[in-house]
Amino acid sequence: MDFYPVLENKRVLLRPLQLEDAETLLPVALQPALWKVGIVTLQQKADLVNYIQDALAARNNKTDMPFVIIDKKEGRAAGSTRFMNIAAAHKRAEIGATWIDTALHGSGLNKAMKFAMLQHAFEVMDLNRVELKTDELNTQSRNAIASIGAKQEGIFRHHMIVTGGRLRNTVYFSILKEEWPEIKERVFAKYNF
Repeated sequence: MDFYPVLENKRVLLRPLQLEDAETLLPVALQPALWKVGIVTLQQKADLVNYIQDALAARNNKTDMPFVIIDKKEGRAAGSTRFMNIAAAHKRAEIGATWIDTALHGSGLNKAMKFAMLQHAFEVMDLNRVELKTDELNTQSRNAIASIGAKQEGIFRHHMIVTGGRLRNTVYFSILKEEWPEIKERVFAKYNF
């Protein structure tokens, strides 16, 4: 499995995350609104550097594929995302750790990015299952995940302790390989990514 793929369509370029990306991503990463219901909070450059180092260590362990999100329409770095919790033996992975410049929320960038990742997951990585998870309180994320055709499977109560010590309930979603062709046509074809 290639842990350094480059994914691209008309709207977005996803390239492997590197430590050098900290400077470029810093203005986006320091937007407080991104971390209101997140697992982590990035408040300074050192936090972002640690975040990237952890992502790169996970890539070295072959559990994650972290990316920089480049918005081709805006011509700039817009955030980060990754395949994570990759279980090659079980042919499944999670799409997560996604954060995008708040100025680009609702712009179609997230949908273009998810299309590129889902297409790669099912058509290149040959996965059977892609998981997506979010905080029960993150209504925006829950709606975005449902809008790409993912099915809600349930809520794991008191699943995690997040920044500030709050107990997080985590909403689980998934898309299965046999569902992908219909979702690809119904959800994504109209966008012509």
